Amino acid sequence: MPPRDNPTARQARLGSELRKLRERAGRTAREAAGRISTDQARISHIEAGRSGIGEERIRRLASFYTCDDEALIEALCAISREHRGQFWWDEYRGTLAPGFLNIAELEHHASHMRCLQSMTLPGLLQTPAYSRALFDGVLPKLPEDEVAARVEHRMRRKSVLDRDEPPEFEAIMHEASLRMRVGGRKVAREQLEHLLEATDRPAVTVRVIPFASEQFVEVTQTVLYAGGVVPQLDTVHIDAPFGGVQLDAAADLHRYGMQLDFAQRACLSPEESRSFIHHITRDL
Repeated sequence: MPPRDNPTARQARLGSELRKLRERAGRTAREAAGRISTDQARISHIEAGRSGIGEERIRRLASFYTCDDEALIEALCAISREHRGQFWWDEYRGTLAPGFLNIAELEHHASHMRCLQSMTLPGLLQTPAYSRALFDGVLPKLPEDEVAARVEHRMRRKSVLDRDEPPEFEAIMHEASLRMRVGGRKVAREQLEHLLEATDRPAVTVRVIPFASEQFVEVTQTVLYAGGVVPQLDTVHIDAPFGGVQLDAAADLHRYGMQLDFAQRACLSPEESRSFIHHITRDL
């Protein structure tokens, strides 16, 4: 099977985790290739996510790398068993850019999530009208069919919160995001009412950083910290003008984890935040 041209973020992550294990063990790609009876080029493709690898080979490499973390090994094996067409977001492959599929994939597999928003509300808590207003504002203007696909995709992402056991989701947002009248007064009011309804969900926590806060919090980037089934698979997603960027280096995870912790200390409590949102909604 030829190498993949466009591996998914999860496929690339499986490869990068295997590379980390190999490098930590001080083994070369040539040595790893010999252990599973393949060639060095195949190892390079596997570690880049461009070639798949079966569960049995993952376990053989883990043993060769002296990795006895069974939880991590099982998590990597679980990724290897995934395939295109298995999940709902695969329906949008070729219609939406890969970044849209990657964020849906990340949210679906997360054990818990924390986000920090500055000017807009989290995608998982948006209404269709609010989402459409955001995509209608993209320049150059998007074709109507793409706007419709993006809105539909964003609404389907919300299914992760409808599970019997949804992941814990903590949304930290700046007051500015609450006061932006995206789509006009009516759409903005409906969106804030929907946000208040979301706070009734046991798995959802909403916190607000008010303008009056005297602690400066860097909120120019939209940050999503998604916890993996094991800590080694934690991922940070950063929104960027040309698509989202996913980071998994230990230094990046630590940096953005600290940023979210600091932002939380500058927030109102969940109860105060709910009251704060209610007052803004009433004033619209």
